Amino acid sequence: MKKPVVFSLFRDQSIFMTTIMALMSFLAILALGLAMAIGNGVLRWNRQWDTFITIQVTNTDNTNNVKNMLQKHSDIIANMHELTTAEMTRLMSPWLSGGNSVLQKYLPNMFEIKLKSKSDIDTIKKSIGTNARVLTHSDALSPSISAGWKMIFILSLVLGLIIGTIGICISFIARNTAILHKRELEILNQVGANDSFITKQMRIIVMKICTIACTIGFLIGAPVLMLIIGIAHSARVGLMATIGLSGTCWGILVLTPWVIILFATVVARRTTLNILNNSK
Repeated sequence: MKKPVVFSLFRDQSIFMTTIMALMSFLAILALGLAMAIGNGVLRWNRQWDTFITIQVTNTDNTNNVKNMLQKHSDIIANMHELTTAEMTRLMSPWLSGGNSVLQKYLPNMFEIKLKSKSDIDTIKKSIGTNARVLTHSDALSPSISAGWKMIFILSLVLGLIIGTIGICISFIARNTAILHKRELEILNQVGANDSFITKQMRIIVMKICTIACTIGFLIGAPVLMLIIGIAHSARVGLMATIGLSGTCWGILVLTPWVIILFATVVARRTTLNILNNSK
């Protein structure tokens, strides 16, 4: 025979607690999902540009020397493209408006190169020496990567605050329930009910609220998260276009509501035991 739950929350209180927990669960899913999506984007961004370099030859007398050196290292070069004058003019168009032929004479010769491995960058740099300037794409794009890590840190901080808020909410639920049912607690103590029985009643209440709330939070949070990632991809701008969630990330997100429920029941148990110990 199913044992009845001794404690319960009034309808308005139950709705309020469920709404607060649903909001916290939604924010937790959103913060964690965005942190993982941006983390994936940073890793992809790093891998995408690790083997790319640009060689700028400012002294045209060194152009042939640079070409000969690159030819010697053709075995480590996956792809090489020398920018034409027309391409250079398009790149520098903001500074060459009005057909400034004087500035065009000082445009460097540029080579965009993709190497077979990241370790080959040092080989090219040593070979080129002072004949030209070697720029790695990863170094040039380091501000974007740094911004990505900063966003991850901020989202992790927000997630920590959300988890702390969830703990406070659960403590409030347990304490509020104990106050509302103070008379029942006294009766249970008088008839010899042990602490584990009383804490079990509290955990049942918390588990019911959190299960409903976390389900609502996930069902709303997941589509919103996908919408944000879709908007970022549609922008097609730098790091934003590379963010995304892998299958493992989605697995973690699916497990997150269960972790919140487990965390909530642990907090409810500890809070209830503290209340019982203080009331004795």
